[in-house]
Amino acid sequence: MITVENLSKSFWNRNGTVVALDDVSLDLTAGGALGVVGPAGSGKSTLARLVSLQERPDTGVVRLDGLNTATLDTRRLRATRRQIGFVTKETQLFKQRTAAGNIALPLEQSGVDGPLRRARVGRLLDLIGLTDKAATYPDDLTEGQRRRVAVARALVGEPAVLLADDPTAELDTDGAAGVLAVLDRARAELGVTLLLATQDTAAVRRICDDVALLEAGKLIEHGNLLSLLRDPRSQAIEALLPSVEGAASVHQDRVADVVLVGFAAVGALLPEAASRFGVQVSIIGGGLSRLGETPVARFRIGLRGERADTTLGWLGERGAIVHQQPAAPRSVAA
Repeated sequence: MITVENLSKSFWNRNGTVVALDDVSLDLTAGGALGVVGPAGSGKSTLARLVSLQERPDTGVVRLDGLNTATLDTRRLRATRRQIGFVTKETQLFKQRTAAGNIALPLEQSGVDGPLRRARVGRLLDLIGLTDKAATYPDDLTEGQRRRVAVARALVGEPAVLLADDPTAELDTDGAAGVLAVLDRARAELGVTLLLATQDTAAVRRICDDVALLEAGKLIEHGNLLSLLRDPRSQAIEALLPSVEGAASVHQDRVADVVLVGFAAVGALLPEAASRFGVQVSIIGGGLSRLGETPVARFRIGLRGERADTTLGWLGERGAIVHQQPAAPRSVAA
């Protein structure tokens, strides 16, 4: 368990004081995956550095399994850092070392013997899907492959926690998918607790259970992803699901935003409602997405028919998240 209690951190530049984090508290269960989302400058990277013990907060505490890291002396702090892997988009590989050599480097520096070192490196090359690239140098790898090697190097010391700060930034679709697959496998196969700090909401949807929304250093929302999406007031809906912008027709009796979760709901709920209550249901805006393997749809729908209100009520009873919008005014004949 990682517990962050009232973390604040400020920096100084030529324009004065910059508040990077302002009284942020959250927690992450062992084996879980937390996505920290926000725009540039929201404090994501600062939070990742503080939780990974790369920096100290101005105020507040980071606890790892109840251990107050603020009380650690230099020696114990260094030992505790070894329980935490840290990788960023800027993580550099040594050009004169092969992929296997880069992954092995922390073990060499720690004096791990050759057989154990080779066994760990081999396991991680398999985990990242690059066993056939073990003897390849970084310049001959794609950027996505280099990032995967960097993740493996962060994992080679068998940390309990992995902090990934914007690991998919500036990668193409295939490269990003490869990195996310590695992070997901690290959690599933190695039992690593993952904190992913990113602007890439698709990454959070794909591999995270929980989400924390940051804005200007403040924690706006924090909780289980699916639970938040079932709350029509949740800001996670706006941050993570497709936009529902669209113009309602003057011929619609009701307009509503709906979120549908799961195969059955996404595939059949709207057609069933239209058939059951004899209303016309049209999709004005929105789209489909996925949370891990779970399909999720967010639509703005228009309904026309006498039983439009009953239809919306029935959708809510069947698990849809329904938030009614003002309908467009009907045109008036001259």
